[in-house]
Amino acid sequence: MNNFYLSQSQVRLKDFDASEGLDRGAGKLKEVTWYMVKMFFFMTAFPVPSGIKARLLRMFGAKVGRGVVIKPRVNIHFPWKLEIGDDVWLGEEAFLLNFEPLQIGSNVCISQRAFICGGNHNYREPSMPYRNGPIVLMDGCWIGACTFVGPGVTVGVDTVISAGSVVTASVTSNGVFKGNPLVFIKPRWALTEK
Repeated sequence: MNNFYLSQSQVRLKDFDASEGLDRGAGKLKEVTWYMVKMFFFMTAFPVPSGIKARLLRMFGAKVGRGVVIKPRVNIHFPWKLEIGDDVWLGEEAFLLNFEPLQIGSNVCISQRAFICGGNHNYREPSMPYRNGPIVLMDGCWIGACTFVGPGVTVGVDTVISAGSVVTASVTSNGVFKGNPLVFIKPRWALTEK
């Protein structure tokens, strides 16, 4: 038998500590209150006006610009770790798992069912501790439907990530990327000489 495989698992999920490596950024009362607000105003299929949602996010510590559209069933984990610029679109069922700061620039589109995931675990440790990272979505970028963006990623200015892609490393500005593994396809805008 190949020595690569172990005869008994070394993973010890019973030793996992949900507080180790995760700064929740708020007390339990604030977090529980947010979950109640999130369920009634954000996770519902009822089209609650975006202006109301933006005000609620600000009440919980988010920085939210003007002209932000938040469609139904958007799941925002920690609003106090969220910054959104002007004229941003959050599509239906987008999931912002922002265990670490999530910065969304202006004129950004996060399409339906995109998963912006700032959380992960160190699978090399038997207790699987957190190894989270911030995410930055720069001005003008477009995150396609059903795309995964992982911890520690920066998506450059005006970059497009095509639907269903997986982004686990930062990508440059003005690009069109797609796939898993993610590959550069072409520039988004033709650069003109001055």
